[in-house]
Amino acid sequence: MRMLTRYILLELTKTFLLALTGLTVMMLVVGVVREAVQQSLPLAQILWLLPYILPDALRIAVPATLLLATTVVYGRMSGSNEIVAAKAMGISPVALLWPIYTLAFVLSLVTVWLNDVAVSWGRNGAQRVVIEAVEEIAYGMLRTQRAYSSPRFSINVKRVDGRKLVRPIVTVAARGNVPTVTITAAEAELRSDRQENVLKVLLRDGTIEVGDHGAYRFSGVHEEAIPLDDASRAKRTANLPSWTALREIDEQVVHQKSIIENYEQELAARAAYQMLTGDFDALAAPRWKVYHQRLQNARGHFHRLKTEPHRRWSAGFSCLCFVWVGAPLAIWLRNRDFLTSFFLCFLPILIVYYPLLAYGVDGAKSGTIWPESVWAGNLLLLVAGCFLLKKVIRY
Repeated sequence: MRMLTRYILLELTKTFLLALTGLTVMMLVVGVVREAVQQSLPLAQILWLLPYILPDALRIAVPATLLLATTVVYGRMSGSNEIVAAKAMGISPVALLWPIYTLAFVLSLVTVWLNDVAVSWGRNGAQRVVIEAVEEIAYGMLRTQRAYSSPRFSINVKRVDGRKLVRPIVTVAARGNVPTVTITAAEAELRSDRQENVLKVLLRDGTIEVGDHGAYRFSGVHEEAIPLDDASRAKRTANLPSWTALREIDEQVVHQKSIIENYEQELAARAAYQMLTGDFDALAAPRWKVYHQRLQNARGHFHRLKTEPHRRWSAGFSCLCFVWVGAPLAIWLRNRDFLTSFFLCFLPILIVYYPLLAYGVDGAKSGTIWPESVWAGNLLLLVAGCFLLKKVIRY
C-alpha cells in the first residue's frame, strides 16, 4: 500500500510541477509585459518586477494546475483499469484518493499564504519599483513623446539631448492652499533622490508662475523637488483592504468600527442641536449629504475589511475543493484523454464556482450579504464532490 501511495504522489508531483512551471512562466511574461507597457518601464526595472509579480502568478496558477494534475493521474489510472484492479484486491478508492486530498490541503494553506503575500508584499513592491523608476520612465517618454504626466505633475519639452531637457514646461498641480506652479525654462535635468524620496527638477534660466499671484524670472539654477509619489504614474492604493496583510486587518476592523461610531455620534449631536434650535431647514442642507456620504464610505470600508479574510481563505482552499470534485469525477469518467477530463471538471467550476465567488465578494463588500457568503462556491463543490465520491465507492 505504501508503494502505491508513493507511486500516486510521485505521478501527481511530476505532473503538477511541470504544469505549474509552464503556466507560471506564461503568466509572469503576460504580467510583466502588461506592466511594462502601461508604465513604459526600462529593462532594469522590468527585471526588478519579477519577484513581486511571482506570488500573484502562483496564487492563480496553483489551483488550476493541481486540478490538471489530478485529472491527468486519476483519469489515466481509471482508463487503464488500475482503479478496477485495486478494487478487486480489496483496496477502497478512498485509499487511492487520500494522497491527493492531503496534498491539496497542504497546497491550500500555501495558496492562502500566497494570496496574502501577493497583495500585501507583491503589489506594494511592484508599485514601489514603478515609483522609484520615475526618472527613467519620464526620460523614456520625453524622448519618444516629448511629454510626461502624472495626476499631480507634468512636463513637456521641445526635445531631449542626452540628459538635458530643452525648453521644458513643468507644471505642479495645486494641493490644499498651495496653488498650481508652472515653470518655463531654457533647459532642465531630472534627478531622482531615493533617500529623500523626491524627484528633483533642476531648471536653468526661466520663469515661475504661481497661480494667480503673478510670475517672476530667475537666472541660474532653480531646483523644484517633487515627491516621488506625486511624480509617478502609479495608482495610489494606500489603505485599501485588498492590499492589506491579514495580520493587520483585525486591528483595522476595530479602528474602523470606532470611526463609524464617532461619525454616528457626531451626526446625532448635529441633528439634535438643529432640532433644539428649531433650524429644521438646516437638516435638508447640502452639507448633510456630505456627512451621510462620509458615514457611508466608512461603513463601506468596514464591510470590505470584514470580507477580505474570507475572500483570501476561500480562494486559497479552492485547491482542495477543486480536487475534491476533480479526482472522483476523473475516476468516474474513465477517460485516458486528460484534456477531456480536465475540461469536463473545469467547465462546471468556471460556470458555477467563479460567478458564486464574485457574487459573494461583491455582496459582502457592499454589506448586503454576510462575509461568510464568499464560501458558497466552496461548499457547493464539496457537496458535488461528496456525491461523486459516493458513486465511485459504490461502483
